[in-house]
Amino acid sequence: MLRLRRPSWFAVLLTLAGIAIFVRLGIWQLDRAAYKEHLLARFAHATDAPLIPFAQVSDIAPHHAFAHIAVHGHYLQGRAYMWDDQTIGEQVGVDVYVPFVVQGHARLVIVNLGFLPHGNSELDRRPQMPPLPAGELTLHGLYASMPPPGLKLGGDQIARQKQWPKLSTYLELSQISRDLDQRLYPGIVLLDPNPKSAYLRDWTPTFIPPARHQAYAFQWFSFAAAALVIFIVLHRRVEPPKNDRQD
Repeated sequence: MLRLRRPSWFAVLLTLAGIAIFVRLGIWQLDRAAYKEHLLARFAHATDAPLIPFAQVSDIAPHHAFAHIAVHGHYLQGRAYMWDDQTIGEQVGVDVYVPFVVQGHARLVIVNLGFLPHGNSELDRRPQMPPLPAGELTLHGLYASMPPPGLKLGGDQIARQKQWPKLSTYLELSQISRDLDQRLYPGIVLLDPNPKSAYLRDWTPTFIPPARHQAYAFQWFSFAAAALVIFIVLHRRVEPPKNDRQD
Protein backbone atom coordinates (compact mmCIF):
# COMPACT_ATOMS: atom_id res chain seq x y z
CA MET A 1 0.00 0.00 0.00
CA LEU A 2 1.33 3.42 -0.98
CA ARG A 3 1.89 5.69 2.00
CA LEU A 4 2.95 9.32 1.75
CA ARG A 5 4.73 11.63 4.10
CA ARG A 6 2.80 14.73 4.98
CA PRO A 7 3.79 17.32 2.33
CA SER A 8 4.27 21.00 2.96
CA TRP A 9 1.59 23.43 1.78
CA PHE A 10 4.11 24.94 -0.62
CA ALA A 11 4.74 21.57 -2.30
CA VAL A 12 1.00 20.91 -2.60
CA LEU A 13 0.23 24.35 -4.04
CA LEU A 14 3.20 24.22 -6.43
CA THR A 15 2.18 20.79 -7.73
CA LEU A 16 -1.48 21.71 -8.13
CA ALA A 17 -0.56 24.95 -9.89
CA GLY A 18 1.77 23.13 -12.26
CA ILE A 19 -0.81 20.46 -13.07
CA ALA A 20 -3.51 23.08 -13.63
CA ILE A 21 -1.27 25.09 -15.99
CA PHE A 22 -0.16 22.03 -17.96
CA VAL A 23 -3.72 20.72 -18.32
CA ARG A 24 -4.96 24.16 -19.39
CA LEU A 25 -2.22 24.40 -22.03
CA GLY A 26 -3.11 20.91 -23.27
CA ILE A 27 -6.78 21.83 -23.60
CA TRP A 28 -5.81 25.04 -25.41
CA GLN A 29 -3.75 23.05 -27.92
CA LEU A 30 -6.69 20.70 -28.51
CA ASP A 31 -8.89 23.75 -29.14
CA ARG A 32 -6.32 25.05 -31.62
CA ALA A 33 -6.29 21.66 -33.36
CA ALA A 34 -10.08 21.73 -33.71
CA TYR A 35 -9.93 25.29 -35.05
CA LYS A 36 -7.25 24.34 -37.62
CA GLU A 37 -9.34 21.35 -38.73
CA HIS A 38 -12.22 23.77 -39.31
CA LEU A 39 -9.90 26.04 -41.33
CA LEU A 40 -8.66 23.12 -43.42
CA ALA A 41 -12.25 22.15 -44.23
CA ARG A 42 -13.05 25.75 -45.17
CA PHE A 43 -9.91 26.01 -47.28
CA ALA A 44 -10.76 22.77 -49.10
CA HIS A 45 -14.12 24.21 -50.20
CA ALA A 46 -12.97 27.80 -50.76
CA THR A 47 -12.39 27.48 -54.50
CA ASP A 48 -15.96 26.22 -54.92
CA ALA A 49 -17.38 29.26 -53.13
CA PRO A 50 -19.03 32.06 -55.16
CA LEU A 51 -16.65 34.73 -56.45
CA ILE A 52 -16.69 38.12 -54.76
CA PRO A 53 -15.14 41.37 -56.03
CA PHE A 54 -11.61 41.94 -54.82
CA ALA A 55 -12.55 45.41 -53.58
CA GLN A 56 -14.67 43.87 -50.82
CA VAL A 57 -11.67 42.29 -49.10
CA SER A 58 -8.63 44.07 -50.57
CA ASP A 59 -7.85 46.27 -47.57
CA ILE A 60 -8.33 43.55 -44.95
CA ALA A 61 -5.37 41.40 -43.97
CA PRO A 62 -6.70 38.00 -45.11
CA HIS A 63 -5.20 35.75 -42.40
CA HIS A 64 -7.48 32.68 -42.62
CA ALA A 65 -10.48 34.17 -44.42
CA PHE A 66 -9.75 32.44 -47.77
CA ALA A 67 -12.08 34.65 -49.79
CA HIS A 68 -12.65 33.45 -53.37
CA ILE A 69 -12.11 36.65 -55.33
CA ALA A 70 -12.18 38.06 -58.85
CA VAL A 71 -9.71 40.88 -59.55
CA HIS A 72 -9.44 42.84 -62.82
CA GLY A 73 -6.29 44.49 -64.15
CA HIS A 74 -3.03 43.52 -65.82
CA TYR A 75 0.30 41.94 -64.95
CA LEU A 76 3.34 44.15 -64.44
CA GLN A 77 5.42 42.79 -67.28
CA GLY A 78 9.09 42.04 -66.79
CA ARG A 79 8.84 41.73 -63.02
CA ALA A 80 8.67 38.39 -61.23
CA TYR A 81 10.02 36.78 -58.07
CA MET A 82 10.90 33.13 -57.59
CA TRP A 83 10.80 31.69 -54.08
CA ASP A 84 13.40 28.93 -54.22
CA ASP A 85 13.55 25.52 -52.51
CA GLN A 86 9.80 24.84 -52.66
CA THR A 87 8.53 21.29 -53.02
CA ILE A 88 5.52 19.47 -54.40
CA GLY A 89 5.76 15.75 -53.82
CA GLU A 90 9.33 14.79 -54.69
CA GLN A 91 9.82 17.75 -57.04
CA VAL A 92 11.94 20.70 -55.95
CA GLY A 93 11.50 24.07 -57.59
CA VAL A 94 10.18 27.59 -57.13
CA ASP A 95 6.92 29.38 -56.47
CA VAL A 96 6.48 32.28 -58.89
CA TYR A 97 5.14 35.62 -57.63
CA VAL A 98 4.17 38.39 -60.04
CA PRO A 99 2.88 41.94 -59.37
CA PHE A 100 -0.60 42.63 -60.69
CA VAL A 101 -1.90 46.15 -61.38
CA VAL A 102 -5.48 46.35 -60.10
CA GLN A 103 -7.66 48.39 -62.40
CA GLY A 104 -8.47 51.79 -60.93
CA HIS A 105 -6.16 51.41 -57.92
CA ALA A 106 -2.66 52.66 -57.17
CA ARG A 107 -1.58 49.65 -55.13
CA LEU A 108 -0.42 46.34 -56.57
CA VAL A 109 -1.43 42.87 -55.48
CA ILE A 110 1.06 40.02 -55.64
CA VAL A 111 -0.16 36.93 -57.49
CA ASN A 112 1.22 33.45 -56.85
CA LEU A 113 1.17 31.83 -60.29
CA GLY A 114 2.13 28.45 -58.86
CA PHE A 115 5.05 26.03 -58.78
CA LEU A 116 7.67 25.37 -61.45
CA PRO A 117 10.29 22.60 -61.04
CA HIS A 118 13.96 23.49 -61.28
CA GLY A 119 15.56 23.44 -64.70
CA ASN A 120 18.45 21.25 -65.78
CA SER A 121 21.10 23.92 -65.23
CA GLU A 122 23.01 23.81 -61.96
CA LEU A 123 24.40 27.29 -62.59
CA ASP A 124 21.01 28.99 -62.81
CA ARG A 125 18.16 27.55 -60.76
CA ARG A 126 15.58 29.81 -62.41
CA PRO A 127 13.10 27.75 -64.43
CA GLN A 128 11.89 29.13 -67.74
CA MET A 129 8.72 31.11 -67.15
CA PRO A 130 5.92 30.94 -69.71
CA PRO A 131 5.08 34.41 -71.09
CA LEU A 132 2.63 36.36 -68.98
CA PRO A 133 -0.69 37.25 -70.60
CA ALA A 134 -0.67 40.82 -71.87
CA GLY A 135 -3.50 43.32 -71.59
CA GLU A 136 -6.48 43.49 -69.28
CA LEU A 137 -7.78 40.29 -67.74
CA THR A 138 -9.70 39.02 -64.71
CA LEU A 139 -8.02 36.63 -62.31
CA HIS A 140 -9.83 34.18 -60.05
CA GLY A 141 -8.25 32.85 -56.90
CA LEU A 142 -8.05 32.81 -53.13
CA TYR A 143 -7.06 35.92 -51.23
CA ALA A 144 -4.64 34.62 -48.62
CA SER A 145 -1.71 35.58 -46.44
CA MET A 146 1.85 35.42 -47.70
CA PRO A 147 3.52 32.23 -46.45
CA PRO A 148 5.83 32.88 -43.49
CA PRO A 149 9.45 33.18 -44.63
CA GLY A 150 12.18 30.95 -43.34
CA LEU A 151 15.54 31.96 -41.94
CA LYS A 152 17.01 35.03 -43.60
CA LEU A 153 20.67 34.55 -44.48
CA GLY A 154 23.04 36.86 -46.32
CA GLY A 155 20.95 40.02 -46.13
CA ASP A 156 18.40 41.07 -48.76
CA GLN A 157 19.11 38.85 -51.77
CA ILE A 158 16.37 40.52 -53.80
CA ALA A 159 17.76 44.07 -53.57
CA ARG A 160 21.19 43.02 -54.86
CA GLN A 161 19.91 41.24 -57.97
CA LYS A 162 19.62 42.91 -61.36
CA GLN A 163 18.42 39.92 -63.38
CA TRP A 164 14.71 39.20 -63.69
CA PRO A 165 13.05 37.09 -62.51
CA LYS A 166 14.71 37.50 -59.12
CA LEU A 167 15.44 34.35 -57.15
CA SER A 168 15.55 34.07 -53.35
CA THR A 169 15.05 31.56 -50.55
CA TYR A 170 13.47 34.35 -48.45
CA LEU A 171 10.53 36.45 -49.59
CA GLU A 172 8.28 38.96 -47.85
CA LEU A 173 5.70 41.45 -49.11
CA SER A 174 7.55 44.33 -47.46
CA GLN A 175 10.72 43.25 -49.26
CA ILE A 176 8.92 43.16 -52.63
CA SER A 177 7.31 46.53 -51.93
CA ARG A 178 10.72 48.14 -51.34
CA ASP A 179 12.19 46.49 -54.41
CA LEU A 180 9.36 47.69 -56.68
CA ASP A 181 9.00 51.01 -54.84
CA GLN A 182 5.25 50.39 -54.87
CA ARG A 183 2.57 49.98 -52.22
CA LEU A 184 1.10 46.48 -52.01
CA TYR A 185 -2.13 45.00 -50.71
CA PRO A 186 -1.74 43.02 -47.47
CA GLY A 187 -2.53 39.65 -49.04
CA ILE A 188 -1.68 37.65 -52.13
CA VAL A 189 -3.80 35.91 -54.77
CA LEU A 190 -3.47 32.12 -55.08
CA LEU A 191 -4.72 31.49 -58.59
CA ASP A 192 -7.37 28.83 -59.11
CA PRO A 193 -5.98 25.52 -60.41
CA ASN A 194 -5.86 25.20 -64.17
CA PRO A 195 -4.96 21.83 -65.77
CA LYS A 196 -3.81 23.65 -68.92
CA SER A 197 -1.32 25.81 -67.04
CA ALA A 198 2.40 25.06 -66.86
CA TYR A 199 2.24 25.91 -63.17
CA LEU A 200 1.33 23.37 -60.50
CA ARG A 201 -1.13 24.78 -57.98
CA ASP A 202 -1.47 22.54 -54.97
CA TRP A 203 -2.32 25.12 -52.36
CA THR A 204 -2.15 24.33 -48.68
CA PRO A 205 -2.84 26.68 -45.76
CA THR A 206 0.28 28.21 -44.24
CA PHE A 207 -0.25 27.43 -40.58
CA ILE A 208 0.68 24.79 -38.01
CA PRO A 209 -1.31 21.63 -38.88
CA PRO A 210 -3.81 20.12 -36.41
CA ALA A 211 -1.65 17.04 -35.83
CA ARG A 212 1.15 19.16 -34.40
CA HIS A 213 -1.24 20.90 -32.01
CA GLN A 214 -2.44 17.47 -30.89
CA ALA A 215 1.18 16.43 -30.30
CA TYR A 216 1.73 19.57 -28.25
CA ALA A 217 -1.41 18.78 -26.23
CA PHE A 218 -0.11 15.28 -25.47
CA GLN A 219 3.18 16.83 -24.38
CA TRP A 220 1.47 19.22 -21.94
CA PHE A 221 -0.72 16.44 -20.51
CA SER A 222 2.43 14.36 -20.07
CA PHE A 223 4.00 17.20 -18.09
CA ALA A 224 0.92 17.25 -15.84
CA ALA A 225 1.20 13.51 -15.24
CA ALA A 226 4.95 13.87 -14.62
CA ALA A 227 4.34 16.61 -12.02
CA LEU A 228 1.98 14.27 -10.13
CA VAL A 229 4.44 11.38 -10.31
CA ILE A 230 7.30 13.55 -9.06
CA PHE A 231 5.16 14.74 -6.14
CA ILE A 232 4.35 11.14 -5.17
CA VAL A 233 7.96 9.96 -5.48
CA LEU A 234 9.32 12.82 -3.38
CA HIS A 235 6.75 12.26 -0.62
CA ARG A 236 6.57 8.49 -0.61
CA ARG A 237 7.16 7.00 2.80
CA VAL A 238 9.81 4.31 2.61
CA GLU A 239 9.05 1.44 4.96
CA PRO A 240 12.09 -0.22 6.55
CA PRO A 241 12.66 -3.87 5.66
CA LYS A 242 10.84 -6.36 7.87
CA ASN A 243 14.10 -7.80 9.17
CA ASP A 244 15.11 -4.39 10.46
CA ARG A 245 11.89 -3.85 12.43
CA GLN A 246 12.00 -4.31 16.16
CA ASP A 247 9.61 -6.83 17.73
